[in-house]
Amino acid sequence: MTDQDAALPGHTYRIGAVSRLTGVPADTLRVWERRYSVVSPLRSESGTRLYGPDDVSRLTLIKRLVDRGDAISSVANLSLDQLRERIRGTDLPETTGAPERPCRVLVIGSSLAERFRRENPISGDIEIVGLFGSRRAFLAAEPPPPTPDVAVIEYPTIQGDQVREIGELVAKSGAARAILVYSFATRSTIERLDARRMIPKRAPVELHELRHWCAGEFGRAPARGSEEPALDLSLPIPQRHFTDADLLRIAAASPSVRCECPHHLVDLVLSLNAFESYSAECEDRNAEDAALHAYLHAATAQARSMMEVALARVVAAEGIELANPDGEI
Repeated sequence: MTDQDAALPGHTYRIGAVSRLTGVPADTLRVWERRYSVVSPLRSESGTRLYGPDDVSRLTLIKRLVDRGDAISSVANLSLDQLRERIRGTDLPETTGAPERPCRVLVIGSSLAERFRRENPISGDIEIVGLFGSRRAFLAAEPPPPTPDVAVIEYPTIQGDQVREIGELVAKSGAARAILVYSFATRSTIERLDARRMIPKRAPVELHELRHWCAGEFGRAPARGSEEPALDLSLPIPQRHFTDADLLRIAAASPSVRCECPHHLVDLVLSLNAFESYSAECEDRNAEDAALHAYLHAATAQARSMMEVALARVVAAEGIELANPDGEI
């Protein structure tokens, strides 16, 4: 991590750190800001973007919704509370028993677009949302095509100085994944494409491969059970429910109760307390890794709070008396 990615005082983050925290590529962040005003970061004296915790939370939730199938244009202007509600599914249509929507595909490239027109690979599970013979034609399209799940982009040759251009093209499309069909490129260029989550495929490609790309991880919203839990960095760190004295009293009482669960839970909460403090200290002292430690601090505090709720239930079930009633949840 470079000093350009470090957090500045007050826990603001530069674009590289935000990209790692949210999973949104930096090029996509710039396009979302310019085209949809998703967030409005502050600027340093040198003009560097500075993002706050609310910005990180908005971008994290929007990324999840876009990955789930929402168009960026439909969620870009929702408030943070509305985004949270949408993630919880309170305003999402009921989909139980309904068929999955077709995989939306955007094609950019002269020979690829012509092949798609000629061979017509469209079926019930694939929807072509745009066929463009060139990058210029796609960028000039009015209105722009619907947000695709997969962008299939043709570049006969790819040079190192074109990687950024390709990244901006993918960001402009809004596609969750991109397939780069090429004929010639250096190994280092291919590695840079891989690092940007763009999948390079050497030409020629068969159009039936499109179905495999869509049927696999591309273009499908992840199952809700497999989603990474959202960590909202804009929310305050949960307060401790038990003092150290409470925890010691609970641990001392464990031999007289029916099981060792109180003792084990106390050990877990104490360990989480210690790591929470450690992460908070690193967040303040280590500028290079501040973004990572801010995430670890919030994640540990959330885990600690959940384990305290579990401990409170055990304390109540076992009838353990605490010296300080304020330690009760």
